[in-house]
Amino acid sequence: MNIKIESIDDEKDLKDFINLPFKLYKKDPYWVPPLISDLKSHFSRKNPFFEHADVTFFIVKKDGIPAGRIAAIVNHKHIEFHNEKAGFFGFFESINDYDVARALLDKAGEWLKDKGMEIMRGPMNFSTNEECGFLIEGFESSPLLMMPYNPPYYLELMDRYGLKKVKDLFAYIIDVPDELPPRIIKAAVIAKAHGAVVRPAVMKRFDKELETFKSVYNSAWEKNWGFIPMTENEIDWMAKRMKTLIVPDLALIAEVDGRPAGFFLALPDYNQVFKRLNGRLGLSGIIKALWYSRKIRDIRLLIFGILKEHRKKGIDALFYLEAWKATKRKGYKRAEVSWILEDNILVHRAAEIFGARLYKKYRIYEMKINQGKQT
Repeated sequence: MNIKIESIDDEKDLKDFINLPFKLYKKDPYWVPPLISDLKSHFSRKNPFFEHADVTFFIVKKDGIPAGRIAAIVNHKHIEFHNEKAGFFGFFESINDYDVARALLDKAGEWLKDKGMEIMRGPMNFSTNEECGFLIEGFESSPLLMMPYNPPYYLELMDRYGLKKVKDLFAYIIDVPDELPPRIIKAAVIAKAHGAVVRPAVMKRFDKELETFKSVYNSAWEKNWGFIPMTENEIDWMAKRMKTLIVPDLALIAEVDGRPAGFFLALPDYNQVFKRLNGRLGLSGIIKALWYSRKIRDIRLLIFGILKEHRKKGIDALFYLEAWKATKRKGYKRAEVSWILEDNILVHRAAEIFGARLYKKYRIYEMKINQGKQT
């Protein structure tokens, strides 16, 4: 065997790192090619994630040909917030070859150990605020926007190496109903009677609306497993990436007495457009994007939170009502609710009220460093 692992330290290696999935998934009808320009920006030091994290990228070559990749990540915000010496691996891709996968995981573990970490957890691309987990159920359809995808054999590679499940994440799919359940309407009416208002974001004052989101985000999600507060720079970076994708009627803000109480963001499934661009957005890509974006009929609910002091007051129902009205006006037919922690029972029950079907599962793994199987 001629397997060699290298760290990424020049533009050519980064190009190989970015292009590898395009080769691995070339014949996979469900994989969605990311935009290459977006990845280059995401991996650059301009990304504010690097302000509080150490990251190294590795690529494995077999017989001189790129065969696998991995990122090793020390997120100092996570260490500070959770008080645990956990490092992460992410952006994992590999041919179906255990020796390649082992070389990648060994190298990431060694690097994390040198940084003082005791646990290796992943995949995280780069954190729980972004794509995370390996798909373990639901391989028969493409992922929706900003959700991961991988071949089934990754699970065998993880199990053989000795990584163990730490948490599963669920994705539900909902056929947009013609009517809402009466209990939702009733709860929304009560919330309105007590002064709650849910309104769409105003894109002309995007910066001000973003400040509202900042006031809600870190407080509303702080008790979730794996949550890491985002810095202002990170939120600004995320907003800049998402701004052109936002449909104002699906970016909803809850207010009580004129003060922010919650936030709801669903995005059209632009993966249906990206599948046709093969990673590139030139002039022809822009034309394709404009054409196929009109045909999108699925949305993904990816951010939904209510401040603790305003929960159990019907504001969630008011969000559902306004979002349902918007989906009907826009002609969307399905909504994915993702991702949801496997043990977040209240959210599971809320999804089931609308007839949601659990259709994809994802898994995050972990292990004590240097405990991998070497067979």
